[in-house]
Amino acid sequence: MERVAYERFAKLENTHFWFLSRRAIFFDVLDRVLTGARNLRVLEIGCGAGGMMGPLQRYGTVHGMDIDVEYLRYCKERGLPRVLAGSGHDLPFTDQGFDLVALFDCLEHIPDEGRALREIHRVVRPGGHVFFSVPAYEWLWSNNDDIAHHQRRYTKRRLRTALRSAGFEVLRASYFNALLLPLIIPSVLIQKLRGKLGLLPKGYNNTSVAIPGPLNWLFTKLMSAERFAIRKCDLPFGHSLIAVARRPAR
Repeated sequence: MERVAYERFAKLENTHFWFLSRRAIFFDVLDRVLTGARNLRVLEIGCGAGGMMGPLQRYGTVHGMDIDVEYLRYCKERGLPRVLAGSGHDLPFTDQGFDLVALFDCLEHIPDEGRALREIHRVVRPGGHVFFSVPAYEWLWSNNDDIAHHQRRYTKRRLRTALRSAGFEVLRASYFNALLLPLIIPSVLIQKLRGKLGLLPKGYNNTSVAIPGPLNWLFTKLMSAERFAIRKCDLPFGHSLIAVARRPAR
């Protein structure tokens, strides 16, 4: 990910509707999957500035890993010292060392998806869980994906197939950010057109547009409300995907 995106994400993760809503959805799902677990060994791959490591502490002791050494200083400044620099291709951890491994919008950054998933399978204990969030649909590819150095976007079928091929049992797979998709699609198409015309500023991404406070509040309420629907069923479409998988006990 380019430096400008790193810095912007670190500044906005506690105010922007996308960060607030996805956090509400992710932890609503995890709370139900883990059913009150409190003493787990947790690993977040692609922890970035550590914005998700704090909430993950409700489940136990949290370790973080990111490929960017400089970015890990944000974690240490936040009092999160258990962080290492490393690659998703070769995780610097022992076999079966974690009860939960989380990748929040990380897998799409890793060039060799299969190798990364095999490494994740190696470090999670039998019966342990893995949580993924990824961007959906290749046809939604935009300048934001280029800035973030994404390797791919996903469909539910593609994500399920990749996880099963690595030896995981898929427990849940759902799209999310569905309610705002009718607004996102034209926005992406306009962004693509501006890019072809050379009209996008350097470093432009989805968080570059300032959103008025009331509209940011409304978008937060709409997007985060999807967690109530996801409790009941897997959503059939959306701008992003989540999946919960488990390493079989045997």
